[in-house]
Amino acid sequence: MEGVGYRAGEVNPPSKQWSVSKGGKKKQLESLLEDLGLEQLYPEKLSLSTILQIDKKTITDEPAKCNSDLPWYFLKKLMMVNVTARNTKCTSACESNYNDSRLDLKNLVKRTNPGDMLNPLDIITALFLCSDGFVRQEMALKMSMCQFSVPLLLPNCDTKQCTLMLWALRDIVKKYRPQSLSESKGFIEDRIVLSELPMISFVRLGECSLSKSEILNKLLSNSQQYHDTFVHHDMECGDSPKRISNGLVEITWYLPCGNRNMDVFSEPVAVANLRGDIASFETQFSFLCETSAAVFVFFDTLDSECELLTNQHHKAQIFLVGNHQSDHFGMDALESVATKLGLTNRNILLKTKQMNDADFVKKLQKTVSNVVEISKTKMGIEQMAHIAHELGIRVDEESPECQTAKKNADAITAEIQDILEYKEAQLHLQGQIWKELSRLEKEEFRLRNLGSKNIEDYKSDLQTAKTKLRKEQNSSAMSHAMTCFINAISSPGIERCYFLKWMRMNLDNVSRGKLSVLREQYKEKCKDSENKAEIKDIDRQLSNSSLGTEHFFREMGQIYEASLSLPETDPSRQQLQHLPKLCAELLLDGFPLELVDGEASNIPLRWVSDVLSQLNDLMSPKSKILVVTVLGVQSTGKSTLLNTMFGVQFAVSSGRCTRGAFMLLIRINDVKKVLNCDFMVIIDTEGLKSPELAQLDNSHEHDNELATLVVGLSDITIINIAMENSTDMKDILQIVVHAFLRMKEVGKKPKCQFVHQNVSDVSAHDKNLRDRKLLLEQLDEMTQAAAKMENKEENKSFTDVMEYSPDTGNCYIPGLWNGNPPMAPVNAGYSEAVYELKKNIIQMLESCESSANNILEFTEWMKSLWNAVKHENFIFSFRNSLVADAYMRLCTEFNKWEWEFKKEMYTWVTHAETRINNFGTVAVKSETSNMRQLVTQLKSEACTVMSKWETKLLENLAKYFKQTEGHVYLVEGYREDFANSAKSLRREMESSVVNQLTAAADIRQGMAELDRIKENHTKELEGRVCALIEKCRKKRKVEMTEKELDEEFDKMWNETENELSSSEMKVEDIYDSVSHHLRTNVKDKGSHACKLLSQKIVQECGLLPFKYTADGFWQRVTNKVKLMLSIPSHTKDVQQIADNIIAICTQCINGKMRRKNNYHDTYIQEILKMIDERLQNNQDVKTDIEFEVSLKQHICGVAARQFQKLHEDFIRANDPYRCLNQNKEKFRTDFKDVFHERDQCQKKAEEFTDRCLRPAVEDFVYRSLGPDIIGAMKTNQTFSTRMFFQSSVLLDLLSKNDFDNYLSYICSYEEYVKNWILKQIVERFSNGSTMFELEDKHLQSSIRSINDAVNKAKTEKRGNLKSFVKNVCQELGDKLVISQVALGAFMILNNADQEQFARWLTECVKDMAQDLREKFKKTNILMKLKKLNVNPQNELFTELIGCGKQCPFCKAPCEAGGKKHGEHFASLHRPQALGTYRWDDTEKLATDICSSSVISDLSFKNIATNGEWHPYKHYTAIYPDWRIAPDASLQASDYWKYILAKFNQQFAKAFNAKPADIPATWKHITCKQAEESIKVSFNIK
Repeated sequence: MEGVGYRAGEVNPPSKQWSVSKGGKKKQLESLLEDLGLEQLYPEKLSLSTILQIDKKTITDEPAKCNSDLPWYFLKKLMMVNVTARNTKCTSACESNYNDSRLDLKNLVKRTNPGDMLNPLDIITALFLCSDGFVRQEMALKMSMCQFSVPLLLPNCDTKQCTLMLWALRDIVKKYRPQSLSESKGFIEDRIVLSELPMISFVRLGECSLSKSEILNKLLSNSQQYHDTFVHHDMECGDSPKRISNGLVEITWYLPCGNRNMDVFSEPVAVANLRGDIASFETQFSFLCETSAAVFVFFDTLDSECELLTNQHHKAQIFLVGNHQSDHFGMDALESVATKLGLTNRNILLKTKQMNDADFVKKLQKTVSNVVEISKTKMGIEQMAHIAHELGIRVDEESPECQTAKKNADAITAEIQDILEYKEAQLHLQGQIWKELSRLEKEEFRLRNLGSKNIEDYKSDLQTAKTKLRKEQNSSAMSHAMTCFINAISSPGIERCYFLKWMRMNLDNVSRGKLSVLREQYKEKCKDSENKAEIKDIDRQLSNSSLGTEHFFREMGQIYEASLSLPETDPSRQQLQHLPKLCAELLLDGFPLELVDGEASNIPLRWVSDVLSQLNDLMSPKSKILVVTVLGVQSTGKSTLLNTMFGVQFAVSSGRCTRGAFMLLIRINDVKKVLNCDFMVIIDTEGLKSPELAQLDNSHEHDNELATLVVGLSDITIINIAMENSTDMKDILQIVVHAFLRMKEVGKKPKCQFVHQNVSDVSAHDKNLRDRKLLLEQLDEMTQAAAKMENKEENKSFTDVMEYSPDTGNCYIPGLWNGNPPMAPVNAGYSEAVYELKKNIIQMLESCESSANNILEFTEWMKSLWNAVKHENFIFSFRNSLVADAYMRLCTEFNKWEWEFKKEMYTWVTHAETRINNFGTVAVKSETSNMRQLVTQLKSEACTVMSKWETKLLENLAKYFKQTEGHVYLVEGYREDFANSAKSLRREMESSVVNQLTAAADIRQGMAELDRIKENHTKELEGRVCALIEKCRKKRKVEMTEKELDEEFDKMWNETENELSSSEMKVEDIYDSVSHHLRTNVKDKGSHACKLLSQKIVQECGLLPFKYTADGFWQRVTNKVKLMLSIPSHTKDVQQIADNIIAICTQCINGKMRRKNNYHDTYIQEILKMIDERLQNNQDVKTDIEFEVSLKQHICGVAARQFQKLHEDFIRANDPYRCLNQNKEKFRTDFKDVFHERDQCQKKAEEFTDRCLRPAVEDFVYRSLGPDIIGAMKTNQTFSTRMFFQSSVLLDLLSKNDFDNYLSYICSYEEYVKNWILKQIVERFSNGSTMFELEDKHLQSSIRSINDAVNKAKTEKRGNLKSFVKNVCQELGDKLVISQVALGAFMILNNADQEQFARWLTECVKDMAQDLREKFKKTNILMKLKKLNVNPQNELFTELIGCGKQCPFCKAPCEAGGKKHGEHFASLHRPQALGTYRWDDTEKLATDICSSSVISDLSFKNIATNGEWHPYKHYTAIYPDWRIAPDASLQASDYWKYILAKFNQQFAKAFNAKPADIPATWKHITCKQAEESIKVSFNIK
């Protein structure tokens, strides 16, 4: 497993920071590092996380502009394995002559001073000095892939100390084929530091006219394949003077491919090259002489003594290489030295005039070949370490952290003899037990082996089997290897990183050895076709012989998951709680995490989730991630593509392809705002269509699962396809398109990029136009096939599923190698094409519509995708808490908008009704000519207001879906439903408002005549009383007693009463009206319905409780279609519907009765409409026309009786004579006051306040209070959405733990819910000041209006009291409805002074306010609720009951938002026993849960299926509007399982059945688990 993001310390840190030489001059290294901008990184060290993070430099093409850009330019290119990485020149240096437009030949021939430019070797040396051990390793590996030489001895020119790069080279693994294996086609694969190869070293003594490095490049290249392995003076900046790289020893390897015609050397050889003069670097020269098979010394001039060569005790052969053509060449000195060294002609190579470069190189090649063939000095780099120590050369892996880590890793891997046996002994938890657990998990979801067993019993058995396996896992102690491993990764950061690297390398070495032996055995056995069984066994061993650090982490995951089945207090469990955090720290440090275990084809969900949860805690809050994934056929270079693109290395066991899926984090640096994320997650997956898995029956299923998971997790999916293999391409396209279709259907919109590898022609894009067209045709074909499989056939083409352009959605990448491996470097075209792909992907991520997820949201996607993948029907089974969250938020927002609309209309209707009720009275300012005109005007106003609100709702919806936060794209599919709900709400409100306006206007018009009569009576009486006063005053000479005044008044009253015209209101026959509307409603139902209606008159209906009896045809059908699971017959279901409809209509009738208005035809129309809607909603229970007519007759009979009483009570209350007589005593008192000329101001003010204002104010408060109560209740989350409401009701039931409550909830759901809402309202407003505050708000509003009206009336021109009161009433006319009877009575015999009256009125109003406050405080909440115009209980019920549909199997209520949703769903389904079902043969209550049944092979039959058996899996054919998703967590139904297990006996008794056979696991469910299942099901955080 390779780390990519951790920081690590210097392996051999300098003893001190910069020192300045005497005289204050900077040292060479310090000076160069400052030029390169690396001075800070020398003590601190560059880490991989810095190199690999994504920043502007990594995704822009800006060339290096100054020296400080050069190291980063080199690293950027190198990390993408670009062979042009060493071409490091600043653009300023390149462009000096380009823009010169004059002719100046002298200037033209002037060269740019090479000293101004930096030698690539200096940059490489500086970077190695400034990097930590892991960056050095990565650089060496990538340089080796580019066929660049790599540092063997790294010099520090300031300290004169050099370091052996053993650790840096440890990660390089090479494959080659020596001549000895060319016939058998075998190969050798080994870690290069362990390979014992002859090393040939090349050094320089003094100045040399031959370019040693260029000659070496030619030496290592065959005629077809030249490559600059070593930097030489003819390369870009190669002639710049070296400032710090002299003393550097580079190494490369020549590795044969086994082809005599192509191989330069038939055996592998290491080639070392010392930079600089050996006279200056004796230590390095000594090291090379000790470790090499031969040392070739290049020279021009030799000193005849030449002590440097003659004093060495050489193990290596010395070869002298000179240029005979050089002016300084001396033959005598050469002969002297050669004699001293005992050299022959064979050891001396001279380039003469007769010899060109090619001949010279060929001669050198032959010499080297001879040395290699006969050499016995073969040494691995690891063996060179002890020689380095002897010579005082440091070794880069000597640090204590590295050595401790090595010791820990060796302690584990040294025990491995046989990999299979080791895994079984030390890593046994991930073996057969884990595979069996994975199988059981999938079976829980798929129920393929159910057979004839009871579903819930079968699922219970599966859970018991899982528990048993977990116990088995827990029964064995942690293995020694795992104890050591966990201890080692618990060590401090840098040591842990070294440990994991050592582990990976050691394990790869072990696996490589084992695989090599097995391959040989396989090859031998295959020669004889009789060895089939043995071949199969070796094949199995090859598959299982992979061993990497991922196996240890997998074991760690299983140890952790097994511990979770122990009690929370168990010490074993508590000791392992830190494991996820350890793994999370490693993930943050850049190590990959195994998401999908490729061996078991499963995700250890709890382990991975807890690791990611810990990762979330370690990250900064609100860190966002974007995900890039690669999918493709096995062995098409997917991992290489990702490694090249992002510079990473995924965990790939030696000799094996990736299995499963791994994720890795890359930090985003200065482009966070552009990408809107902090990390990029890279997911590498195993190849689809794997030959190893192809033998298994479920390989296609496995591929589908993996593709669906990673596509679902991705923001961008790279699809790696090869045009040349059309069969594989078709298969992979089908898998990928299937995954994309599934994502589209669940609301996720990933983007895709098709990558075509091994396409190198520059015209590929144009030439492949036809191929791209063919690809699109195939994509369309696959889309149709996938759509058919998923029953989503509206998707006809790939572009229906996702945005895709054939021109921009395809990328062509040439082959990886430039030539024939092992000596081929990576193709520069490959690297550049991958870089273009990387930039394109970053741009696509920038334009992503969907918001980036955080780690917890990513985890949630992973869980829900994997759970859905385990089901056979993914789309149907998909449940995701992020989708649920987004849906809940949408519902909450929509409910807020909907309530704002309704509240506005309630206020508007109250105001409009006030205007209608005040029509034709003194309270109206601008008189409209007639009532019809006023109503028309009001209806027009209502339409305008409602249109405005409908538009606002739809705009809010559109705006909501434009936001980038909150994952709104996930619920895009529900957008139309909510838009339809908004339009439907407007239609409903319009119908309701028009009805209310019409009824109010008609009732007011009916009152107008009565008001006129009352007014005439009052005027007549006033005249008579005034005449009586005059008459009595004339008799004043004799003082009249009170008795005489009473007698005179009674006499006048009786006379007037007899003389007034008799004009009683006519009592109408409401029965006739109701009958008429009933006939109108039923006439469209056919002649049979009309005939049934005529058989009974309305007066005879509704006298007895409604009882439905199915006779005739229905009785026969019920007997024939006897339900397999039904306790109640069809009759009971229909009776239940009837009872619910009667209850809702009775409530509506009672509401009308409480308002005490006159009857209006809209009342019965509203009730008939209600009945029709309810019958429509219950169509799944078949009913006949007899039932519908008899039900309507019953309800209309009850309604007519009540409405007749309402009408008669209204007539009685408004009878003119009665009204007149009610005021008789008031007239008498007024008569006496006027007669005695008493001051009436205070009394009249009190009368006006008590009789006119107080009732109006009280009425206003109660008309306004309803919406306020609803608004206050809706601030409680319980009432925000249907899902919150359902969960609250169920949790409340659980807390009360009362069987009768459950029975009531199940059998009389609507009634229970209504009562529950009422209790919540009463509970909320009975205590505390909330209700008082609401009442006082409206009371104060009324008092303010009254005081304002009085003050304004005072300012009017002085008139009499009547005009003053009229002005006050007019000001209040828009708010208060003042009784005309009371006002008329107040106005007569009124001689109060206006000013005094106004003063007293203000006082009285103040007292009235206080009295009303006291009254409100004392009034019971239930009494108040009865007085409200808008009933909060009904309004909340209507909103929260939604469409009112219930699951056809278990009667769980629908929770979908809006009223006009396309499909119904419930979060929590129940055992069918609670839908009152039992087994027909045993009469025991049924335990099946429909969310399990719909994934089984069971069938059902009922009236809806006409008594025929129908598969549960295809229930949508019978109930197309319902979506019954399987339990997402398998524990979701624990709530109802717990309830049925607890009250089994009581339910059986209530339903007249035998108790259910409760599955064993149900009995162990606790109350806490039941509560938790509610939270999971309803996604309550």
